[in-house]
Amino acid sequence: MADSVSTGSFLSDKSSKIFVAGHRGLVGSAIVRRLQTLGFTNLVLQSHSDLDLTIQSAVDAFFASEKPRFVILAAAKVGGIHANNTYPADFISVNLMIQTNVIHSSFVHGVEKLLFLGSSCIYPKLAPQPIPESALLTGELEPTNEWYAVAKIAGIKMCQAYRKQYGWDAISGMPTNLYGPNDNFHPENSHVLPALMRRFHEAKTRGDKEVVVWGTGAPLREFLHVDDLADAVVFLMDRYSGMSHLNVGSGKEVSIKELAELVKEVVGFDGEIVWDKSKPDGTPRKLMDSSKLMELGWEPKISLRDGLVDTYKWYLEKLKQP
Repeated sequence: MADSVSTGSFLSDKSSKIFVAGHRGLVGSAIVRRLQTLGFTNLVLQSHSDLDLTIQSAVDAFFASEKPRFVILAAAKVGGIHANNTYPADFISVNLMIQTNVIHSSFVHGVEKLLFLGSSCIYPKLAPQPIPESALLTGELEPTNEWYAVAKIAGIKMCQAYRKQYGWDAISGMPTNLYGPNDNFHPENSHVLPALMRRFHEAKTRGDKEVVVWGTGAPLREFLHVDDLADAVVFLMDRYSGMSHLNVGSGKEVSIKELAELVKEVVGFDGEIVWDKSKPDGTPRKLMDSSKLMELGWEPKISLRDGLVDTYKWYLEKLKQP
């Protein structure tokens, strides 16, 4: 089946039963917000305590009972470099189990369409920049998160295999670096953007004169607000039906130095940024080529500055909670 624009049945019936797997996470919660804003009234949401997606029998029983029409698979075990290095067995096994159980049960119980969400880490460490979808499986993965990446690649291939063998409408989207409400601000294992926001906020609260940031600030990164991703998810569910996974990015690069200055400004920290150049920079550039998706008619709407303001507002509200 060739890549194609589908007929758009997803948005036509707001009473369709939709299972959003992983609805409490950064991505899933944004998708739920977007669907509710659009007027969808029949969302099936199961917390981990209600439904453990790693248990095949439980997942099968859930699908047999609920019979959702659409499935958006945003559930995953995620973490930073340290977590991936420390718990590689968990990252590969838990993600493989979640994906396999949800994708297979969706097919068996008559789900009309499924969207699997992956990550930009699926691509080779030395992929061309910007990274096109065709770079998949053309080189070695980044060793620090290969366990997670291999699971996500398997998810893409599983969707393609079910499409090839059964003609079933399973598609995949690969988001770039995401941020926004419900992000992880943990001091040890958060990603660069929430980590910077927390550090500048805490430095401002203490009245510190400076914040030390690792590296030179030179590496270029791409960020997408999670509400833009949620908008793209709806677009893909409504408009895309094809074999290839699609990249979902902003198409805009920012240096870590520019990002740090912007976060500092949004937080209102008056001190200095000190760059610890003895620490590693990481990959010099990581940008995804999202032109395929944009050619279909989707584009991001939230600027980095506006997105940071929104995220900091959420972070301050979260700090007030007991």
